[in-house]
Amino acid sequence: MTGEFWKNKKPDEFTPEEWESVCARCGRCCLIKLQDEQDDAIYYTRIICRYFNDSNCSCSEYANRCRLVPECIKLSPDNWNQIGWMPQDCAYRILAEYGDLPEWHPLKTGKPLEETRSVKNKTVSEKDIPEEEWEDYILEGGENDL
Repeated sequence: MTGEFWKNKKPDEFTPEEWESVCARCGRCCLIKLQDEQDDAIYYTRIICRYFNDSNCSCSEYANRCRLVPECIKLSPDNWNQIGWMPQDCAYRILAEYGDLPEWHPLKTGKPLEETRSVKNKTVSEKDIPEEEWEDYILEGGENDL
């Protein structure tokens, strides 16, 4: 990857490596979200996907994630700016809205994402919580409550 490629290319021109590098590894998209059946509102929970690896803030089954978890949405240049529940701090969302990555992004700092910006050590695995109790884990202030 060379320079600030995201400023000089459209997302559909990114190489696969460039596309993946835009992800800051915050883990917020891996949080279980609940949708209200009456008004379609989306609620983030403190519960994280069973395949989330807390030690490195990534999916332990990344290549197979959509097969193992049919609800998992694979972001691509075709859909990245059409998913309404994307976390506010998602680098893809910020890039779509502002045309640049935030100053804290690993591609700009050259360092891994600060733990304070990720869900690392702040969640509980869906394996440990019965589905009927998921509502008890809703983050009242949204995904930024972590």
